[in-house]
Amino acid sequence: MSSTRIYIFKVLFQIVADSTQLGAMANSSIEIISNILEQAAKIAEEQVDAKLSQLNEMDEDELEKLKEKRLEALKKAQKQKQEWLAKGHGEYREIASEKDFFGEVKESKNVVCHFYKSSTFRCKILDKHLAILAKKHVETKFFKLNAEKAPFLTERLRIKVIPTLALLIDGKSKDYVVGFTDLGNTDEFSTEMLEWRLGCADVINYSGNLMEPPTAAQKSGTKFSKVEKRSIRGRACESDSDSGED
Repeated sequence: MSSTRIYIFKVLFQIVADSTQLGAMANSSIEIISNILEQAAKIAEEQVDAKLSQLNEMDEDELEKLKEKRLEALKKAQKQKQEWLAKGHGEYREIASEKDFFGEVKESKNVVCHFYKSSTFRCKILDKHLAILAKKHVETKFFKLNAEKAPFLTERLRIKVIPTLALLIDGKSKDYVVGFTDLGNTDEFSTEMLEWRLGCADVINYSGNLMEPPTAAQKSGTKFSKVEKRSIRGRACESDSDSGED
């Protein structure tokens, strides 16, 4: 047998050996992952069983204390909700002036302000979604302000695109939603899409997945226009557009 053939046989043998080794490694990895999942499920089951056992072992006094604790938490949450409602939370409304803006922002931790113009159709689209979210997220105050009646604010916040949502936390601008760019660049975005965008700014209590927008399967490469925290009276970010409407 020639040296060339011997060499080819050696190479083929090595390939077969390597393939066998890779197959064994793959099977080993699958087995490891399976064992990890089994262990995780077992631990979760044990924790649930322990919690149930703990509840079963409680006497009447302990159960009563637990009920009182939960009732107190519910009362506290209800009281907080009533305080929010008294401050104008739970509804989407319009404020009349810049002076009102500062008063509204000062008394609430989380605020979404829609700078709008009555002549801009897209503002009406936002109105519909914001009215829904205002009722759902009582922890946040939602209102709108006519940009033409707020020259000081629009200049200081450099608001050049209408509509623009100013998202404020503790009296400072946390983020902006400028036009519909962050919402998929379409007039047909869903309320859930806007809710997700507000959740990304922590201006509402969002319970969904912040890592992926609701329409991620259809749209990709969503662009954001986040800004740093700053005082309302401070200098704001430049808009990507020089237009007054979007």
